[in-house]
Amino acid sequence: MLTVTFFGHANFMLQDGDHTVLIDPFFTGNPLCPISADEVSADYILVTHGHGDHLGDAVTIAKRTGATIVAPFEIAAYCESKGAKAHGMHIGGKWDFPFGRVRLIPATHGSTIFEGETMIPGGNPCGFLLRMGGKTVYHAGDTGLFRDLELINMCYLKGSRLDLALLPIGDNFVMGPDVAIYALKWLHPHMVVPMHYNTFPVIKQDPLAFKKAAQETTDVDCHVMEPGQKLVL
Repeated sequence: MLTVTFFGHANFMLQDGDHTVLIDPFFTGNPLCPISADEVSADYILVTHGHGDHLGDAVTIAKRTGATIVAPFEIAAYCESKGAKAHGMHIGGKWDFPFGRVRLIPATHGSTIFEGETMIPGGNPCGFLLRMGGKTVYHAGDTGLFRDLELINMCYLKGSRLDLALLPIGDNFVMGPDVAIYALKWLHPHMVVPMHYNTFPVIKQDPLAFKKAAQETTDVDCHVMEPGQKLVL
């Protein structure tokens, strides 16, 4: 069993009863998040890229809880330079952690870290394909549509079906709800949760319209989650 909690934007918590994993822990400054960074604990923190609304509170939470940050190598090195424990990876690679397996999937986006007026290169952005609590979850990170999403089924799932896809639909910075339907068809998960929308005016979208399109064109069960809501797989 796997419990998935949504904290708004692309911020999720995954729990299997023994381990707690945060993904893109954007708490501070997140207008949709119902709790603060001080209220969460974690064993591992996965970060898709260096932008502040995804790297978020990762270093602060990791230093407070002793959690290990899992991220593309450059982001992991940055977090280590700030005093956090980190495990660096790169696109296509996988590693088995105590909570399960993580594989880095490409994402078409940027990854610069901003410290005041200083811009620090963050390497390649990514998505995460996780096997945890007997379930397989894909967190796409920030990405536009790209055809290689089809390869997740072909190369990595090998006949099994993705349990849950967490897909951005906000447009402007990421794919919008119209083209996210193509991603949904290529990924063919049992379930999808839209993310990365309505946090700021520039990414305002109607998730219920996405849900309606998903129901009309696919057999995927679409769950629109409110910040703070839990989903049990």
